[in-house]
Amino acid sequence: MFSGSIPALVTPFRDGTFDEAAFRWLVDWQIEEGSSALVPCGTTGEAATMTIAEHDHVVRVCIDQAKGRVPVIAGCGSNDTKVAIEHMKSAQAAGADAGLLVPPYYNRPSQSGVIAHFEAIAAACDLPIVLYNVPARTVTDIAVETMGRLAQLPTVVGVKDATGALGRVATQRIACGADFCQLSGNDDTALGFYAMGGKGCISVTANVAPRACADFQRAMAEGRWADALAWQDRLVPLHNALFADASPGPIKYALNKVRPDFPAELRLPMTPASAAARALVDEGLRIAGLV
Repeated sequence: MFSGSIPALVTPFRDGTFDEAAFRWLVDWQIEEGSSALVPCGTTGEAATMTIAEHDHVVRVCIDQAKGRVPVIAGCGSNDTKVAIEHMKSAQAAGADAGLLVPPYYNRPSQSGVIAHFEAIAAACDLPIVLYNVPARTVTDIAVETMGRLAQLPTVVGVKDATGALGRVATQRIACGADFCQLSGNDDTALGFYAMGGKGCISVTANVAPRACADFQRAMAEGRWADALAWQDRLVPLHNALFADASPGPIKYALNKVRPDFPAELRLPMTPASAAARALVDEGLRIAGLV
């Protein structure tokens, strides 16, 4: 289904509006550098600050620019089931390969509410669903037993797991089946995640280091674990630096550092990375060989 290095794309803004030209360049660069799929309008893409119309437009631009060269997993999550369905239908009409969906945030539904949310989406749209379990942001955790039930829905094909709990890779495989696609949602634990049975990583770091992240994932897929460990050691200072301040501030700073014409602008309530975070990013870029 999905595997390898999959960047959770930033959304470039210039003077408060979507910079389509910069985004199209980013899509092309990611594909040229070896990324195996793309995720527009996720957390890193600041989807929470977009209108529904903006959100769906960014997804359409990503699909149009990718031109079928790699799959596009469109961010479609919302705490409103109706809005999530709207995003899914729009993404499907545009040609997306799947939708990435968080459980409802802020509302704090029970596990039965989580199940009902995804059942309603699956009933309304047959676009494949990749669950996005990130309880640090949503508060709501998709429990292993719940994930096992959701995996029985014909369109639920995998999970982006950002829990940081590596042991869940095994328990989720038992609950959901060996064909259920598990992708790490954390760059810093992607090595262990893959060793436990994962298939790849939906990555923040890949925005600025696409070839390195792709080579890292390829080394694991080919069983070259010594090479993978060397990549891990080279990239982990950058992984850590990109979360030294609220994301996506540091990753937008990093992209602007390696490509000065790429805008680092964020939308409130996100603010630029602090001086301390920028210094860590600079060092991480240096260690990774990117500057």
